Amino acid sequence: MTVSTAVRGRVVLAKPGLDGHDRGIKVVGMALRDAGFEVIYLGLHVRAEEAVAAAVAEDADVIGLSVLSGVHLAVTEEYVAECRRAGLDDVAVVVGGTIPPQDVPRLLGVGARAVYPVGTPLEDVVDGVRGVVDERRGVA
Repeated sequence: MTVSTAVRGRVVLAKPGLDGHDRGIKVVGMALRDAGFEVIYLGLHVRAEEAVAAAVAEDADVIGLSVLSGVHLAVTEEYVAECRRAGLDDVAVVVGGTIPPQDVPRLLGVGARAVYPVGTPLEDVVDGVRGVVDERRGVA
């Protein structure tokens, strides 16, 4: 039996804005890592330009944002726009955090590929990111 050691996908994780609560994104990062993803955690107070530059440098499939401060709509729109400016239309921006259910369609409407409100099971996040990566890479 052959065991694949290929990276499942590359995910850049960031905490935008002034939000300093990073336990959740670290837990998500560990779950993604344990599922075979390469995870690049940029830390706190990350600007869109920094995350997009990291996505380019790391050949990332996904930029994952954790927003607990209530600015998820503006931040997501900013990150998606920065991806487009950089020609990274195929890099998915996903967002998780304190997100009211009524904001999920709005986030998807501004270009988020997936939204994970507080309480989303880790398995669902991992499966969702796997699906986004598979879609980007053309895997059936």
